[in-house]
Amino acid sequence: MITRREFIRNTAATGLLAGGLPMPAIAQSAPIKLGYVSPQSGPLAAFAEADKFIIDGFMAATKAAGLNYEVVVKDSQSNPNRAAEVAKELIVNDKVNLMLVASTPETTNPVATTCEAEEVPCLSTVAPWQPWFIGQQGNPSDPASWKPFNYAYHFFWGLEDVIAVFTNMWAQVETNKKVGGLFPNDGDGNAWGDGTVGFPPVLAKGGYGLTDTGRYQNLTDDFSAQINAFKGASCEIITGVMIPPDFTTFWNQAKQQGFAPKVASIGKALLFPQSVEALGKSGHNLSSEVWWTPNHPFKSSLTGESSAQVADGFTKATGRQWTQPIGFVHALFEIAVDVMKRAGEAGDGDKVAAAIAATKLDTLVGPIAWDGAKLPPFAAKNIAKTPLVGGQWRLKDGGGYDLVITDNKTAPNIPTGGKMEAIG
Repeated sequence: MITRREFIRNTAATGLLAGGLPMPAIAQSAPIKLGYVSPQSGPLAAFAEADKFIIDGFMAATKAAGLNYEVVVKDSQSNPNRAAEVAKELIVNDKVNLMLVASTPETTNPVATTCEAEEVPCLSTVAPWQPWFIGQQGNPSDPASWKPFNYAYHFFWGLEDVIAVFTNMWAQVETNKKVGGLFPNDGDGNAWGDGTVGFPPVLAKGGYGLTDTGRYQNLTDDFSAQINAFKGASCEIITGVMIPPDFTTFWNQAKQQGFAPKVASIGKALLFPQSVEALGKSGHNLSSEVWWTPNHPFKSSLTGESSAQVADGFTKATGRQWTQPIGFVHALFEIAVDVMKRAGEAGDGDKVAAAIAATKLDTLVGPIAWDGAKLPPFAAKNIAKTPLVGGQWRLKDGGGYDLVITDNKTAPNIPTGGKMEAIG
């Protein structure tokens, strides 16, 4: 069975479509078609909260610039099987020129894998690079077998960055350096808790003792076993990567059972203001990784807007507080325009993939280049790194929370707004 890309190459070479009909030239007015997959419903839906705002802005900006784009949006429903299914629909039925996908390995990986198999160029973001790259390998446990991809490209930070950010924040608070780990049985959890590329070896080297109770299933309704283990080990730090409803369950049960760590740095679940607000006052001084804020010193290559202006635009349009995925989904569409301008022929997937690889663009989340900087050789072709800092949620006098950057050692050009405080 040939791929869609091979079919296009063959018909372009012969000038014929199936049935022997002449293949019409692509009209200059035909829109460049972008497919976009994200988890707009289900437990990961907070990641896609700003999608409509960003896509509406993208369509307005490209139209004003005289560019003809169409965006076909599909909901993964927070389900990896559904993500793969809609990716295939976008390729076969919608015949997209470039696939865009965002938000957690459960969404990015099946879409990227489908695109690689179909030889359709794909840009992805909002998943640490290790679970994205390693998770798509035929044998993730055998580094010698890992191979680069030809059509799938990713930009984000890595586990080495979030581990550095978390431990830098913890060093600001006096603790016994005993850590409780919360790692689910999913792409992120398996990578974060991995004994080779995840938290365990780095924590051990830094003198931290880790209590890891094993992989739990997402949407667990009882964390008593984990809480009892952490209490028994006298853990004063909690870390992990949890979906928002699971951390709400864990934290409420920890309070009920008298477990009160000094520090709780949780990936994924604590990215969103509404997730912290759901905890009431007990969300004060919870900490997480910070990918993007209105204070980040970057601007859009597409609109010229600063991070602050884009965040303010979201709040004015929706009445809601800014959220971190805004910056990265906006950058995804920035890169798409830059790539398609340089690719020349929208229908040639090889040229589009080559244009992605050659990208050097200053975006709303910082400079993006697939240049192999600070990456192991096996991933250098397909990963572009972005900066990461750390922060804490602080209760505001009038209600709600502000995210305050408390550590920027890994990215000094991003300003801090305070120091780490114990949960208290």
